Amino acid sequence: MSIDVTGIGGFVLLVLDLWAIISVIGARAGTGTKVIWVLVILFLPLLGFIAWLIFGPRSRRG
Repeated sequence: MSIDVTGIGGFVLLVLDLWAIISVIGARAGTGTKVIWVLVILFLPLLGFIAWLIFGPRSRRG
C-alpha cells in the first residue's frame, strides 16, 4: 500500500494555512490588515503562509 506524498503535503499545507488564518483572525491587527492577510493566504497558500510566518506574527518577537 503506497501513500501519496503529494496528498500528504497538500493536507499539511491545508492545516498550516488554516492555523495561519485562525491566528490572523485572532490577532490584534485592524480589520483591513486581517482581510489582506487572509486573502494572501487563501490565494497564495504556500507563499502566503511563508510571508505570514516572516512578516505576520509580530507579537511573539521580543
